[in-house]
Parts: sequence; structure tokens; C-alpha cells
Amino acid sequence: MNTRVAIVTGSGQGIGEAIALRFAAQGMRVVLADRNVEAAEKVAAQIARNKGEALAVVTELTESSSVDAMVAQCVARFGACDILVNNARWSGLAPTRVQDIRDEDWRRALDVNVTGAFHCVRAVVPHMIERQWGRIINLSSATVRMPPGRPYAHYITTKAALVGLTRSLARELGEYGITVNAILPGSVDTGVERPGGLDAAERERRVLASQAIPRTMKPEDMAGAALFLASDDASFITGQSLAVDGGFSFG
Repeated sequence: MNTRVAIVTGSGQGIGEAIALRFAAQGMRVVLADRNVEAAEKVAAQIARNKGEALAVVTELTESSSVDAMVAQCVARFGACDILVNNARWSGLAPTRVQDIRDEDWRRALDVNVTGAFHCVRAVVPHMIERQWGRIINLSSATVRMPPGRPYAHYITTKAALVGLTRSLARELGEYGITVNAILPGSVDTGVERPGGLDAAERERRVLASQAIPRTMKPEDMAGAALFLASDDASFITGQSLAVDGGFSFG
């Protein structure tokens, strides 16, 4: 894996940060694509202290020109783009009944969670086809299989769209040695405050009661799954959705 180059979106914190650090620890060169470039630069500095290579690039995923520029910087710096992890999401969505969802919230959820991933895929695929090798990993959500007790139609719709994108791309790109898979995280403690009115203790109680493994999930729990799907060991796995949720959902 130490010859590979990975782009991880939303890698300034949380799951994206954990995946980027794990990839770098395996010798991969990592592009940290985040709209908060200061956060991404802190992660890049941590990777550098551990003798790894990383490049922080300010990226607005909803703008295709910004994504194209980020991928161009990746190729200019590292000479390739082998792995894409579409991790970034809009985290500002509060539970909302469908009749109360505002147009702007619906559009923003689609723009960041779905269109942003599409922009990244479109930009990296030509480079992967050229090398006849690639890994695309989309971060969806376990709520696609088992919706939560509170209304989240806007969020769940976008995460279900990523599963559909995963399956479609797997069929389209397999002939080029490119695999496309999704990870479905459960409720992960990323350290980011969540809207919705529940205090931290009540949220944790509900989460632990819904899981088979009674402990709080951490971003690092996603990193191992992402590393496996990015590896040669997963070269014959594509179009799949891997739930990493402590047993919240099955199937």
C-alpha cells in the first residue's frame, strides 16, 4: 500500500481524519480535502510528524471547479490518484418531519452528500482508468437499512443515494480494475455537536441500547474497514455495502 495515493474528503476531523491517519500509517500518501483547510493542515502536520506524506487542500465539494483543482493538485504532487474516500457530509441536519423540511436544507443535503461525491468520482476516474486500478469508498449510513426513531428523510435519502451510486459505479468501472464499495457507519462519536435536542447522555443511552456491541463507536472503528476495502485483499469485492455499526443493523 505504500505506493498508493489516497484522497479523503472531510478529513479535517472525525471519521475522515481517522481514515487519513490510518492510510498514512500504512505508507500511503494522502490528500486531505476539506473546506476547513486549517483543520486539514493540523492533520497533515500530524502525519508529517509520523514521517508520512500529506497535502491539505481547501475544497468546496459542491463546486466542480474546486474539486477538479484539488484532484489536479493531487496528481501534480504525487503523480497519481489511486483511492478516493467520499467521507464528507453536511452535519448540520436536525431531525425534521418531512412537512417541515425547508427547501434550502433539502438542497444543501443533496449538494454536499451526493453531488459532492459525484464531483469527486468524475474527477478521479480518468486517472484510475489510465492506471487500470482504483478504489472508491463511499461513506453512507446504517440508517439506510434501519431508519432511526426520529424523522431524517433528508439525511437518509442522500445516504441511500450513495448506495445506489456505489452499485452503479461498481458495474460501470469493474472492467478497469476499479472497485467501488460503501461503508455504512452507525452512530459514531466524532466529537462534533449534533443538532436535535437530545443531551449527550440520553443520546448515548439510546445508541447503546440499539447495538449488539454495547460500547460507543469511535471514528477509528471505520478506519480498518476503509483500509481493507482500499487494499489488494479486497480486489474481488465491489458493489457492496459494509455496515460498521456494532450490530445496529443486520443484512
